[in-house]
Amino acid sequence: MGKLEDMEVFAQVVATGSLSSAGRALGLSPAGVSKRLRRLEETLGTRLLQRTTRQISLTETGQAYFERIGPLLAGIEDAENFVSRRSDAVRGTLKVSAPTSFGRMHIAPHINDFMRSYPDLAINLQLSDTFVDIVGEGFDLSIRIGELTDSSLVGRKLAPVRRILCAAPAYIEHHGMPETLTDLADHLCLPPHNHDTWKLEGPDGAITFRPDGPLKTNSSEVIREAVIGGAGIALRSTWDVGPELEAGKLVQVLPAYEGSRNIGIYALYASRQFLPAKIRVFIDFLVTLYEPMFGEDQ
Repeated sequence: MGKLEDMEVFAQVVATGSLSSAGRALGLSPAGVSKRLRRLEETLGTRLLQRTTRQISLTETGQAYFERIGPLLAGIEDAENFVSRRSDAVRGTLKVSAPTSFGRMHIAPHINDFMRSYPDLAINLQLSDTFVDIVGEGFDLSIRIGELTDSSLVGRKLAPVRRILCAAPAYIEHHGMPETLTDLADHLCLPPHNHDTWKLEGPDGAITFRPDGPLKTNSSEVIREAVIGGAGIALRSTWDVGPELEAGKLVQVLPAYEGSRNIGIYALYASRQFLPAKIRVFIDFLVTLYEPMFGEDQ
């Protein structure tokens, strides 16, 4: 069993990219992880990893070894699940990061249903409008809204995102309805909390527009309340302001221009290899929840 356990340690190090992260996942100290790796390399008579104070990397032999033990370890896990029905015994703590508004509106109201299904699993839900270091900060997964660009993480799309320009009727009554994109220069536009540009798609293709207004904040929820209160025009997701649009508290502005279609809601995690059951069941829960809620035609 010692060699098999050492193989599992090696696979976890490769999956997470660091000794400390692998140690946290396995309940070992970095020194304990290093000892297991050294013992495995001595048993095999070859170096599997190149280790420095800053990073680790696979040797050519290590890469080939990792690719070959993956199916073996996965097969052992499947066999254990079959015998012990561990798929019905998801346990431990699931640490999740999510954007503040989305987490409050579309995760928190449903978290009790999920927890009732897995009573041995505790949830640590951290809400923040800044991106977290999933591996470095010990998160199991992160819910992110945007374009999937980080190739070091595995992402599963949970739902599409539709973003529209909108304003309160009181604002339109006072300032008028813009007829063209250039008219926005004469309006109060509310920059997003991350001060990014508006990425729009219109009749002439993709364009970017930098909104400029008197309100600056690091909170997406402040922008949401400001646009509803009539402070200006904002680019908002329909998952965020859908009820206000239906109730007439907000109206769409310049309907020919909407946010980039490349934006989506994603679940990001460190590695596809040896995905823990607690992560898998939570992602499956969100997919089942959001498909009928949002859908591709959102």
